[in-house]
Amino acid sequence: MRRDPERLQQALEALDADSRRRQRRLIRGYPVPGDSTRVLVDGRVLCNFASNDYLGLAHHPALAGALGQAAAEFGTGSGAAHLVCGHSAPHHRLEEELAEFTGRQRALLFSTGYMANLGAVSALVGRGETVLQDRLNHASLLDGARLCGAKLARYAHADAAAAAAQLAAHPSTSLLASDGLFSMDGDLAPVAELAAIAAKQRAWLLIDDAHGLGTLGEHGGGTLELAGLGTAEVPLLVGTLGKAFGCFGAFVAGDREPIEYLLQHARSYIYTTALPPAVAAAASAALGLVRDEGWRRVQLQQHISRFRAGAAALGIALTGSATPIQPLIVGDAARVLSFAEALAVAGFWVGAIRPPTVPAGSSRLRITLSAAHRTEDIDALLETLAALLRRAAA
Repeated sequence: MRRDPERLQQALEALDADSRRRQRRLIRGYPVPGDSTRVLVDGRVLCNFASNDYLGLAHHPALAGALGQAAAEFGTGSGAAHLVCGHSAPHHRLEEELAEFTGRQRALLFSTGYMANLGAVSALVGRGETVLQDRLNHASLLDGARLCGAKLARYAHADAAAAAAQLAAHPSTSLLASDGLFSMDGDLAPVAELAAIAAKQRAWLLIDDAHGLGTLGEHGGGTLELAGLGTAEVPLLVGTLGKAFGCFGAFVAGDREPIEYLLQHARSYIYTTALPPAVAAAASAALGLVRDEGWRRVQLQQHISRFRAGAAALGIALTGSATPIQPLIVGDAARVLSFAEALAVAGFWVGAIRPPTVPAGSSRLRITLSAAHRTEDIDALLETLAALLRRAAA
């Protein structure tokens, strides 16, 4: 696009006309110390049902304490990339702990989940090869394929048969990639079937379980724990630390050789400053809580069951998600914005998700549950949603 302010203004006005312009809302504080479910936004205290802090760890004192102690020892910044002089003891310890937690030989820290997916896909796939992906994969997986100049093939969402057909049609496929728990629909990928398909083709299989790790499975092992799959079936596992772990950063875990290969070739790892060591220390503290405090997952599952049962009793039509992500499909972008604002007036922050994040005609309220919510929070949200939907129908 050439430098043309008028054209930019027209593009922004087109977003307004379609109710697609994104707006940031400013959090001015957390009025209840240690409680991430109450936020001060635009002068109102809202109960937060929009966050990915699924286990309620983002305000845990153990994370803050670990961060402060490490900052005093290692400073507030790493000073350089990992391969220059930015790799410190907290980073190394966290990588070893993540490898153990995921049952893999090695893990490699990235600064963000976006960078982890960009780095892994673009390092392992060459120009002229094909990357096969679920149609609803996260943008970072799709961009990783585009970055390396590979051909991007996509199959119908969560459809293993469609993936097998696409793989047969593209014999140059060297990597099959999918989200584990899909962030907008709350459903799970058919990871066991995808593993069998990839193995038959001798293609890499990468599962980005950013939203599943910590929340799913008895031990928090995510989508792969539920499916009983390990490194042999899923060679590459991507996880993030900013969701259930309440912290920041990301990693790729697998056997020693592919992780070493990424260390040598993943551009988004090599050419960026390492996470602050203090953040890595906080993530280590979070990992310990995720591992040791299984009651958080139990409580989260109880909240999910309560929300879904309450919605059914009130006639609120949800999708089939059995995860912390509970979408309520509205359809129209303008309408979902009006619903979200009405909820805010009533004291609830719920995300209004519109295209292009989701397909056209599927704008939705993305309701996310946390172990930190109280049962009365869930009941009050359900009653408010039911009243809102009744008014809309009338």
